[in-house]
Amino acid sequence: MCKGCGKETVVIGYEESSQLDVEPAKYFVLVSKREKRACKSCEEQGVVSAPLLPRIIEKCLVSDQIVIDTVVSKYCDHQPLYRQSRMLERDSGVELSRATLDGWVLKVGELLTPMASAMRQELLRGTYIQADETPVDVQMHEGRGKNHQACLWQYSRPGGTVVFDFRLGRGRDGPKQFLGPFEGLLQTDGYAAYDQIGGPKIVHACCWSHSERYFSEAVKLSPQDPVARAIVARIDELFAIDAEARSQRLSLEARDVLRQQQSRPLLDEIRKQIEAARSGGLPGGALAKACNYTLTLWNKLMRFLEYPELELSNNLAENSMRPVALGRRNWIHIGSAQAGPKIAAILSVVESCRRLKFPVRDYLAAVLPGLADCPIRRLPELTPAAMVTQRC
Repeated sequence: MCKGCGKETVVIGYEESSQLDVEPAKYFVLVSKREKRACKSCEEQGVVSAPLLPRIIEKCLVSDQIVIDTVVSKYCDHQPLYRQSRMLERDSGVELSRATLDGWVLKVGELLTPMASAMRQELLRGTYIQADETPVDVQMHEGRGKNHQACLWQYSRPGGTVVFDFRLGRGRDGPKQFLGPFEGLLQTDGYAAYDQIGGPKIVHACCWSHSERYFSEAVKLSPQDPVARAIVARIDELFAIDAEARSQRLSLEARDVLRQQQSRPLLDEIRKQIEAARSGGLPGGALAKACNYTLTLWNKLMRFLEYPELELSNNLAENSMRPVALGRRNWIHIGSAQAGPKIAAILSVVESCRRLKFPVRDYLAAVLPGLADCPIRRLPELTPAAMVTQRC
């Protein structure tokens, strides 16, 4: 009512305010009914009904979406299965054991293992691979009470496909078997296991970020050391040249011209500084170690001047390992040696989707149902990279 005359007021508009809100997940039983039809005049034709839609796990009592949620929660959000089980019971009253969830994850890994093989072939058909590796504990069930330290090797193309390869050891056999006769560019750190692998024409390049870290460690140990600080500053200038190329969105050819004009003379100065630092420093010190590491790999560190597509560092490969490191703190170890390749296949798909900006839930929902019956020859059409190309 109007406070002035006492008459009823009328609506002349609205004052609006907006807030981000959330509706907690709801779990419910989804009932699907398919008609059973028959002809009363032709009983010999029997009863017919529409076929069941393909499922990720046939006759599973939960929907595909719940299976996908479990996989995404573990390998994207790093939630171990026992924690997911407790959260379901606490928040929704749904009781699902960790063993049940584990069965779903291993089934998804089994389905994706051939897909990871197709992604490997996709990667090997290219001309440039970055590689890195990280340890991961595995339960061996041998009664010793100790986990075995295995290794996840990661191979990837910058901005493209990522493939994880599970191996029980960290020796040369891993990259040798994965890469086979590959003869393109291989960029790694200075780990010796990457030597003497691939085809006869393989070009091995190394990473400037690893070199800089050694010099940065020397600066940490001796902050006032002008020699180490000067070398770090020079290497930073090297990265700044490539950063400028990215900011200007230069083509590979234009970036190569910039590198020849600015990076090449800078590298000559860096080498002179490093050689002088090695001759004038303590033989066993951190600075000498950084100098020896860099000079030993110098030819491999110079490769980016010969190959325009080559990045200064394999930081992108290292970034792909971070989800493994984060997850490892939560799920602690892989449950068995047999589970290793299945987990590697899931990680390959998850990380490839992240790099390619393809929502992983959408990809898994599109590919997993019916994948068990998919012909092997069709798998190259269903990799994350192929699906992104089809979308475009």
